[in-house]
Amino acid sequence: MNGLLSLAAALLLPGPRGSPVSDDGALAAVKARGVLRYGGDTEGGAPYCLQDPDDPSHVIGFEVEIADRIGRELGVRAEFVQCYWKNLVPTLDRGEIDLAWNGLELDAELVRRVRPTRPYYVFAETIAVRPDDAKHATLASLDGGRVGTLANTLAHKVLRARPAIDTILYDDDVAPYADLMRGRLDAVVLDNVIANRHLAEGIRIADGDLLRGTYVGAVRRGDESLAVAIDGALEKLIASGELRAILARWKLDDARQALLDAPEDPRARELLGDGGGGVVPKLTAAHVLLFLRGAALTVLLSVASFLLAMALGVALCLAKVYGPAPLRFAASSYIEIYRGTPILLQLYVLYFGIAPIIQLPALVAAIVGLAMNYAAYEAEVYRAGLIAVPAGQAEAAKALGFTAAQSLRLVVGPQAFRVALPPMANDFIALLKDTSIVSVITVVELTKQYSITAHDLGSWLVPGALCAGLYFAMSYPLTRLARNLERRFGTG
Repeated sequence: MNGLLSLAAALLLPGPRGSPVSDDGALAAVKARGVLRYGGDTEGGAPYCLQDPDDPSHVIGFEVEIADRIGRELGVRAEFVQCYWKNLVPTLDRGEIDLAWNGLELDAELVRRVRPTRPYYVFAETIAVRPDDAKHATLASLDGGRVGTLANTLAHKVLRARPAIDTILYDDDVAPYADLMRGRLDAVVLDNVIANRHLAEGIRIADGDLLRGTYVGAVRRGDESLAVAIDGALEKLIASGELRAILARWKLDDARQALLDAPEDPRARELLGDGGGGVVPKLTAAHVLLFLRGAALTVLLSVASFLLAMALGVALCLAKVYGPAPLRFAASSYIEIYRGTPILLQLYVLYFGIAPIIQLPALVAAIVGLAMNYAAYEAEVYRAGLIAVPAGQAEAAKALGFTAAQSLRLVVGPQAFRVALPPMANDFIALLKDTSIVSVITVVELTKQYSITAHDLGSWLVPGALCAGLYFAMSYPLTRLARNLERRFGTG
């Protein structure tokens, strides 16, 4: 934040209040359409925006009410558009929405990418701990501990400025507090709006005012006429007291709202250091090192998961082909269930769902989850290899006095392996790329690191090219290895 926050304040209302704004057509387009499309995420979105419990087709929330009032001031209807929270700004850039409006935190990074509106809410970062935890009362006391937060937020920047803290990143604001209560985390640092929603779950607020920030909306750069109109609508809501009334209805009004137009929190320099975004960030050697670390973790996940998947796949295949009826039924059921349900759901169940019974570390859950999913596919690959071996091969082995196990190991198995090798190599390459999904259970692999870096830099192209290059560098040698193995063993 630092110096560029003053630039942000200047950009909020360029020029004297009431000065003429060039007609860029943005406001005219919204009025011609009669609809102001604003984006938000209802997943874990209370009290910002959430599905109405009485009518799930209707969206409610304090930001929904403010957006409705803005639309009324503009003479149009405000229409909510469901967006993935992390992709609000990219969705805005693509023109799918006119306004990104879901707890966007004003900082220099946001100012570089969009035209922010004037602030409409003052939030505070809070430290939440378990109710019986008297040790972790301050940020300094969390050094050496595990602390959860959302990636690319002000809270993330605060934690990143303290390398001694093991920062665990989540994709939603519900799972961190669940992991806190299960003992997987020592604390959670997030906005007071989010923390207060989880008080009923038994968490305790150790520090309710760690650092102050403000929420703003965002429109595309160049859509100045629309931005100024939205700023004007917000000014009216603030002057009339209607904004505070909306906040009060949602139990969000507090003394901090009197600081809506105050300068940045003086604690920002101490807590954020250079991480506040005073200098326009560029891709550096440090970023490349993080990408390489993410790539190494991706390789570890892939190799460990596939070895386990192969072992389990062989067991399932043999049970389905040679086992008694109950074993064949169990193996077939496993294969169909795992092939018929999304791997994302399987990871959620493995990491979060069974946590009350057994708490797997994130990396272990990732390896086991990927392996259990791919084992179902490998079992069918191996079964296809066995079926492709002519029945006469097994009969000949039996005539020579081979036992069933010897026949499988020495005659049928090697021939089935030659048939199964190409799809096995294809599955391993697919698994290498599917490791990107384990970020949902807090594992920071290559794709997750790309997402974090892209948000930091405000650019997706260059980090994306680096990420794609690393994936290709990992997968292409595997392709060549598979081809060499095919030539060595033959496929006939």
